[in-house]
Amino acid sequence: MTAIDESGFVALTRAVSTRAGLALGAYKEKCVQRRIAVRMRACGVHTYGDYLALLEQTPAELDRLTDTLTINVTRFFRNAETWHAVRAIVLPALGREPGSGLRAWSAGCSSGEEPYSLAVLAAQWLEEREDWPALGRLQIDATDIDRASLQRAEQGWYRPETVADVPPELLTRHFTMDGDGFRVNETLRSRVRVRRVDLNLQPPLRQDYDLILCRNVLIYFDRATQERLCRVFDGALAPGGYLVLGKVETLFGEVRDRFTLVDARERIYRRCA
Repeated sequence: MTAIDESGFVALTRAVSTRAGLALGAYKEKCVQRRIAVRMRACGVHTYGDYLALLEQTPAELDRLTDTLTINVTRFFRNAETWHAVRAIVLPALGREPGSGLRAWSAGCSSGEEPYSLAVLAAQWLEEREDWPALGRLQIDATDIDRASLQRAEQGWYRPETVADVPPELLTRHFTMDGDGFRVNETLRSRVRVRRVDLNLQPPLRQDYDLILCRNVLIYFDRATQERLCRVFDGALAPGGYLVLGKVETLFGEVRDRFTLVDARERIYRRCA
């Protein structure tokens, strides 16, 4: 990148960060450049300066760029091995006391497939134990920064291909056919609280989570931000709580000494009590 390109890129990302409320400086630069390039090609502009001028003239393009910068690909029970481990290791450890409930956070929830997958899994496990009080105290916070994704999460409606990995008996029990798709039943939707939270700018919604899922999110940030987010998760977990990362992610910084690696393959950590 030339000096002119560099100055144009800096000016553009500063403007986008201010207007869209995104802390782009924390993201890996090459990732941001690739996603901006997608919108530049779509608009037929060739320099960062020209694209910034276009953003100033066309407010709707800022929304399209924001959606491109925050795009995620997900589905229900993505990476089945991880969910099997959560079912076999995490839920039994957290639910030893009947009626204890579960406080969880899906950080970077996209359009809601991850938090609803957890809700389905937890409901199944608690129902098998006939632990009805705990089911009533199931609380899952689902946070992201993408407006369109959060709207889909609030609606809880998904196309057939998105729920293809949901076991048939759970699909029948927890979803209802709605048009050409499936909607999560109100019983489970009421257990998931959808909120817009930028991990780089805002604190967690609480500091006593039993479980935090943050999979395939850290990889988009630079090392300093990864370390800071690990500290955030450490502070947001109750003693003995679990953290689940993506399969190519790991804990960074001094917080590693406060966690035990429970499952190396599935990147499941437990905060020391």
